[in-house]
Amino acid sequence: MTGAQYRFRSTWLLPGTAPARVFDVVTDLAGYPRWWSDVRAVHRVDDDTAELVCRSRLPFRIVVRMHRDHQDERSGLMRVRLSGDLDGTLAGAVRAAGAATLLEITQDVQARKALLRRFDTVARPLFRANHALMMRRGHRGLSAYLT
Repeated sequence: MTGAQYRFRSTWLLPGTAPARVFDVVTDLAGYPRWWSDVRAVHRVDDDTAELVCRSRLPFRIVVRMHRDHQDERSGLMRVRLSGDLDGTLAGAVRAAGAATLLEITQDVQARKALLRRFDTVARPLFRANHALMMRRGHRGLSAYLT
């Protein structure tokens, strides 16, 4: 991958929730709009694939297909391949952290959307800040949904 490439890492602490519950909720893509305001729509393609329409603060949307690549509840590990406006992978790890659950998310993506590629050099800090806000809202939304 070259150009318009991004690597994001997020760690979400979810107090008072069992890892199995967190795993179930984050692997249920169809349920994302119930707790994550930036996920505007989810369309099921098949048993292992869904298309998500996302929009955060910036005036454009991202449409990405997520295809299940690996999902193992016992180990708490999951990974999806991304295609569409973003191409790459998103991996998650769920584990107990005392009376809480820790969800670690890693995204390695290359922007395919023309707008993102065109403005990558000058708008990269803005794109990264927008992603951080989106992830913060996702964390808050998931926390509220689980309680």
